[in-house]
Amino acid sequence: MSGACGTVAKGTTLGSETRLKVDTGTQMADNSKTEDTASDSLEAAKNASNKKEKLADQVMQNPQALAALQERLDNTALTPSSYIDTFPKAVIRRIDALKKLQVKCAHIEAKFYEEVHDLERKYAALYQPLFDKRREFINGEAEPTDAEAEWHSENEEEEKLAGDLKNAMVIEEKAEETNVKGIPDFWFTIFRNVDMLSELVQEYDEPILKHLQDIKVKFSEPGQPMSFSLEFHFGPNDYFSNSVLTKTYKMKSEPDKTDPFSFEGPEIVDCEGCTIDWKKGKNVTVKTIKKKQKHKGRGTVRTITKQVPNDSFFNFFSPIKVSGDGESLDEDSEYTLAADFEIGHFFRERIVPRAVLYFTGEAIEDDDNFEEDEEGEEEELEGEEEGEEEEDAEGDPKKDSSQPAECKQQ
Repeated sequence: MSGACGTVAKGTTLGSETRLKVDTGTQMADNSKTEDTASDSLEAAKNASNKKEKLADQVMQNPQALAALQERLDNTALTPSSYIDTFPKAVIRRIDALKKLQVKCAHIEAKFYEEVHDLERKYAALYQPLFDKRREFINGEAEPTDAEAEWHSENEEEEKLAGDLKNAMVIEEKAEETNVKGIPDFWFTIFRNVDMLSELVQEYDEPILKHLQDIKVKFSEPGQPMSFSLEFHFGPNDYFSNSVLTKTYKMKSEPDKTDPFSFEGPEIVDCEGCTIDWKKGKNVTVKTIKKKQKHKGRGTVRTITKQVPNDSFFNFFSPIKVSGDGESLDEDSEYTLAADFEIGHFFRERIVPRAVLYFTGEAIEDDDNFEEDEEGEEEELEGEEEGEEEEDAEGDPKKDSSQPAECKQQ
C-alpha cells in the first residue's frame, strides 16, 4: 500500500512539474509572439511616417499643390458658418435673436409692397385718361390740337433746315399723307423693335399684330389677391373673333416660410391666359402635317393628317400651368415659365408706360447705353485692380520675380 501510495505521490509530483514546464513554454511562446507583433506594428508605423514625410516633401516641392492646399485651408477658415461656430453660446443666442428680428422685418417689408400695389392701382387710374388719348391718336380716332402736338426737339435747328424740303413736297404726296390714319403699325413696330418680343413673333404672326390697337395694364381690386392683367385690344380681323386677349399674372408678397431671408419683394408665381376663338383654318399656334402609316399585317400604307403645336407669339396666351400639388417642373418648363414672367413684367413696367419711346427706339437706345456704362465701369475697375497688383509686386522686394505666373496669381 505504501509503495502504491508513494508511486501515486511521485507521479503527482512529476505531473505538476510537467505542467509547470508546459506553462513556462507557452508563456515564452506568447511573449515571443507579442514581441513579434510589437515589432511589426513599430515597423508599420515607421513606414507610414516615412510615407507622410515623403508626401509632405513632394507637396512642399510642388508650388501649385501647395498653393491649392493653402487656398483650401483659407476658404475653410474664412467660412462664415465656421467663424460663427467659434463664438460662445451666449453670442450665438444673440445672433439667433437677430435672425428672428430679421424675419419680422421681412413681414413688414411684405406689407410695404402690398401698400405699394395699392398706390399703383391708384395712380393707374390717373394715367388711364392719358393712355386713352394715346389710343385715340394711334388709331386715328382723334387728331391732336396744335398745343397737344407742340414738341421742342433737341434737334430743332436741323428740323428748321429740313423745313424747306417738307414744304417742297408735291401735292400728290401731301394728299397721300393726309389719307394716313393715326400712326400705322404702332404696336407692331414696338414688337419688332424690342428683341425680347421680336424673338417670339413669327412671319405669320405679323399680319395679326398689325390689328393690335392697344395694350392695357389692369391691377387687382382692393381685397383681392395681388395680381395684374395685360389686355391686348384688337380690331376686327380675319383670324379670331376676340376683341380682347388677356393674360393675368398672379403675385405673392410674403416671405417663404421655409426661407424667409430670401424675400426681396413681390414675385410672380403663376399666370393664366385665355381661349382664342380662332376662325376656321386661321389658328397659327398649330400646323397640320401629313404622316404615312404602314399596316403591320397587310402592308398597306395610308396617309393621315394631324395637328401639332407651332411656334407663335400667340402661344403667350396659353402659358405653362404651375402645378398646385407641389410637383416640380422640368428644367425646360421652368425656363419657359421664367421667360414668360419676365415678358409680362416688361410689358407692365416698361412697354405700356413708355410705348412711344419704344416705337421711336429712344427707350431702346437708353437701355443699351445704360448697359454699356455698367460694363465700361467694370472694365475700368478691373484695370485699376490689375495696376495695383503690379505696383505691389514691383514695390515689394520680398516677392520673387522668378516665381511662376500661376503662383503669383495665387
